Amino acid sequence: MVTLAAAGLLASAGLASAQVVIGVSWNNHNEERWGKWDEPAIKKVLDAAGAKYISTDAQSSADKQLTDVENLISQGANAIIVLAQDGDAIQPAVQKAVDAGIPVIAYDRLIENPKAFYITFDNKGVGTIMAKALTAVVPKGNYAIIKGNSADANADFLRAGMQDVIGPMIAKGDIKVVGETYTDNWAPDNAQKEMEQILTQNNNKIDAVLSENDGMATGASAALAAQGLLGKVALSGQDGDQAALNRVALGQQTVSVWKDARLLGSTAAKVALALAGGTALDKVDGAIKFNNGPKKVEMNAILLAPDPITKDNLNDVISAGWISKADACKGVAAGSVTACN
Repeated sequence: MVTLAAAGLLASAGLASAQVVIGVSWNNHNEERWGKWDEPAIKKVLDAAGAKYISTDAQSSADKQLTDVENLISQGANAIIVLAQDGDAIQPAVQKAVDAGIPVIAYDRLIENPKAFYITFDNKGVGTIMAKALTAVVPKGNYAIIKGNSADANADFLRAGMQDVIGPMIAKGDIKVVGETYTDNWAPDNAQKEMEQILTQNNNKIDAVLSENDGMATGASAALAAQGLLGKVALSGQDGDQAALNRVALGQQTVSVWKDARLLGSTAAKVALALAGGTALDKVDGAIKFNNGPKKVEMNAILLAPDPITKDNLNDVISAGWISKADACKGVAAGSVTACN
């Protein structure tokens, strides 16, 4: 992982005499994790290095995010972290920053530009983990797949990881995908409507739901609950949202793949400082080559390892201070979950 050594890095680039400015372009602040975990982790590293943090919120608008990145450039950002609303639509603004000599970090979501640095968790691996967790409890049956935003490459990375597991089972006839859809903005309300439609189309005969994140799992769980199916249908998610972890404890969600956003945020901040200090993209500690995007553009990247949370290891997130025992175990019957005892 990247070592901070910020003062030396910045001094070597002639930046020590002026405060370094790191800009962050958020696609939105609607997801629980962005404001609760990612942003504070970024700020903590920058504060320790004496760097200045500036940010913008695109409010789920790809057009606004273009302007936001340009604003960060005009405010003197020495490096820019971008959580993309649309990995293709943001390209002109990213290229403008790169052309101006400002390093860009594609944060959590892929932006296929060879001069950008990509930091994320292994999203294909997350999809594989989800599918393994669900097929372990539902090896045969009807599956629904609730995918994320179609403009976000992560949705397809996750789906590809799922396919590695369920593909052979589909070929054998053990699993049938009876509903599959992308979800605008990864929005829970949209996921709920999609789940309702899939349930209606299949007369409620759904055995498992591969939801690509916890927010959408919240929407799917509402649709399942309305039909008396919550806790009877296997359900996946990711991000370690508080509501999802409580559902895991209650037996209403099979798995939430925990990607510790604090690690992602701190790593991005450290990389931003290193790049602002003149470190070459391929010289960043821990960097690997990545070319698995739709366009096969080769980039320098750091891929972090996720942790699937089930009832059996719920204490991982509690002991890490990610969620309190009281919140994780709310409503859980005494003695039913070890972490809640």
